[in-house]
Amino acid sequence: MADRARIIDGKALAAAVRRQVAQRVSQLQERYGTVPGLSVILVGDDPASAIYVRNKRRACEELGIRSRVHHLPAQTRASELAELIDRCNADPQVHGILLQLPLPAHLEADDFLARIDPRKDVDGFHPVNMGRLLQGRPYLVPCTPAGILHLIDATGVELQGRRAVVIGRSNIVGKPTALLLLGRHATVTVCHSRTRDLAGVCREADVLVAAVGRARLVRGDWIKPGAVVIDVGINRLPDGSLAGDVDFDAASRVAGHVTPVPGGVGPMTVAMLMANAVTAAERLLEATDGA
Repeated sequence: MADRARIIDGKALAAAVRRQVAQRVSQLQERYGTVPGLSVILVGDDPASAIYVRNKRRACEELGIRSRVHHLPAQTRASELAELIDRCNADPQVHGILLQLPLPAHLEADDFLARIDPRKDVDGFHPVNMGRLLQGRPYLVPCTPAGILHLIDATGVELQGRRAVVIGRSNIVGKPTALLLLGRHATVTVCHSRTRDLAGVCREADVLVAAVGRARLVRGDWIKPGAVVIDVGINRLPDGSLAGDVDFDAASRVAGHVTPVPGGVGPMTVAMLMANAVTAAERLLEATDGA
């Protein structure tokens, strides 16, 4: 084993995915005379959400995807948001719908995520898409978990029969990541705040995914020598710098492969969102063409 882990370059891998997406957009333009249309719904003025939406819109512009941002005030009524989603569902020029989370406290996110047409659910959070993932018949897969799997595949490590540990059980990252790993025949353990001997469980992992939102929780002595370590966390430290859920320097001396923060999972998430937008458009346009 090398003295230092190999860094998994999320920026380079995301760039490759984006190049493929751009080619698929061109193919849709040639075949159907249209490009994927993505509607992004932002409610309120959360600064982090505004940055995320701006980055997603910029990515759309670079890849030739038509995007429109619907920015609603924080006091928007549930009926108004529901009406907007219904309009996007019915619009044949809209192939993908993204509801930026979190929503203001008076709006129940699950209700509105379930209102999106699952064929246009580019985030992969609709109950139908989550259910299909559970059944092993994925349609549109949540973007961060899809990116995580892409990063793991880039290492060349075979998942079949490997022991995988996921720290975190969120519906957005932890649970769907575990399902994707199961689908690749890994033996998966999902850990959380009530897991006993978390460090001991992590030491058994050939593949370790940290998605809990606690800066540098995973220390070097938690990591099995040679393991693949995927750090999903992005935590702001008091000095303004960013840190992942993994102690990167310590992990680099033990792991076989490790993702940096930033520059690891983050770029892949946006790239996979763009890929989902194109996939949704391809399927909708093919269905219309064959009707």
